[in-house]
Amino acid sequence: MIGTKNIKFNKIKALQPDIIICNKEENTKEIVEELSAICLVWVTDIYTIEDNNQMIHDFGEIFNKRTNASKWIDKINFAHQDFQNFIQNKYSDTLKKKAAYFIWANPYMVVGNTTFINEMLKLNHFQNIYESKEGRYPEVELKKIRLEGDPDYIFLSSEPFPFKDKHAFEIGTFTHHAITVFVDGEMFSWYGSRLVKAFSYFKTLHSKI
Repeated sequence: MIGTKNIKFNKIKALQPDIIICNKEENTKEIVEELSAICLVWVTDIYTIEDNNQMIHDFGEIFNKRTNASKWIDKINFAHQDFQNFIQNKYSDTLKKKAAYFIWANPYMVVGNTTFINEMLKLNHFQNIYESKEGRYPEVELKKIRLEGDPDYIFLSSEPFPFKDKHAFEIGTFTHHAITVFVDGEMFSWYGSRLVKAFSYFKTLHSKI
């Protein structure tokens, strides 16, 4: 299999799987339908931490790992509550800072609504200036960035695009006073058990900005 978009169906079929796990964001309806001819396909669709915990619970049921799943959910919930307390103590009397989270260049694309990353931004007390823009990952024109929200922070994700200093400089020239921060894209976009590490990362991030 090459990536998540170009599926080698014959190789997957040859493995004789009992179940195939797909993701709504990564795999098309056509891919899921074709894979369904091989065996049962489970499609994940994760927007929130609650969705994430439900997925872990479901996998615990499917793979008879209920105790392990429960332990991970408890770890995530504990870390989540701890981080919520951290954010409340740090920003209790301040307005949310405006942010733009970039995931791609040429063309420039950002995080919109109904995405896990957007949920992580809100959790971190940031207001996504592109939350109301149509599309999950809309294409944007840099020259309009002030009109569309004039962010306090520009976040450049480490994935899927390898942003460099030249991109930070280019984007920055179109903002009024935004601070550009290179962030670990895995921590903002990878769910599952990775969330436990993400909360610690977010605390470190806030100490630097």
